[in-house]
Amino acid sequence: MSWFKRELKGIITSTEEKKEAPDGIWNKCPNCKKPLHYSEQVENQYVCHYCGYHIRIGSKEYFSILFDNNEFTELFPNLTSGDPLNFTDTKKYTDRLKDTIKKTGLNDAIRAAYGKIDGQDIVIACMDFNFIGGSMGSVVGEKIARSIDHSIATKAPFLMISKSGGARMMEAAFSLMQMAKTSAKLALLAQAKVPYISLLTDPTTGGVTASYAMLGDINIAEPGSLIGFAGPRVIKETIKKDLPKGFQTAEFVQEHGFLDFIVDRREMKEKLASFIKMMNN
Repeated sequence: MSWFKRELKGIITSTEEKKEAPDGIWNKCPNCKKPLHYSEQVENQYVCHYCGYHIRIGSKEYFSILFDNNEFTELFPNLTSGDPLNFTDTKKYTDRLKDTIKKTGLNDAIRAAYGKIDGQDIVIACMDFNFIGGSMGSVVGEKIARSIDHSIATKAPFLMISKSGGARMMEAAFSLMQMAKTSAKLALLAQAKVPYISLLTDPTTGGVTASYAMLGDINIAEPGSLIGFAGPRVIKETIKKDLPKGFQTAEFVQEHGFLDFIVDRREMKEKLASFIKMMNN
């Protein structure tokens, strides 16, 4: 009965001696379902080398891709949300914040930093979808406002990387106020003649789309990103009609005039650097 032990194939490792692959080493492409090794993902800037699907990433990865040598100075890292409404749904908002901060290692759904891209100064604010769906609360609005102030003071172009499900319901009107606040700050940035580039990634929806995400001097997006205000299911149920193929994808939005460019992530740094060079000159 030696074939049950697989000795003929040379596989005689006992169950106790088997080693599991560490978590995070292998990932599966959400589009083509093929396995991707972590080192391959990093090398290919988190784009599937089989089908070109852009894997959803956060501020840590975007900063490593865009900043020269991954060197930057983080701005306002210690801002955290309060609970002005004493909000409770399935759990208290304060408890949800503590749990999410512990789980993600982030203080809120956005990080801002100052550094260089191809030798040129830039301020980047990047949203993190892992933090309560990248929802826009008071801290998100405040960090964007302060980042714009920093851009105006240093005359450094401002890049906003949006990735959000919209306004944060736990902060209600305080969250919605951030739409007006950030839009007003961007008007001051325009008056100061400092360039503003908006990068929309998957997904960019709700109040974020309705405010700062669409106000760039140049609006660009990653291929296949979901971009819209209300979700397709809500729209379909409201108008009682089937939606066009590719509705609310970056390609559909560009076709209807809301985007200037769609740029592959692997070419993003080069394109952004050339935009900034043109704008500075």
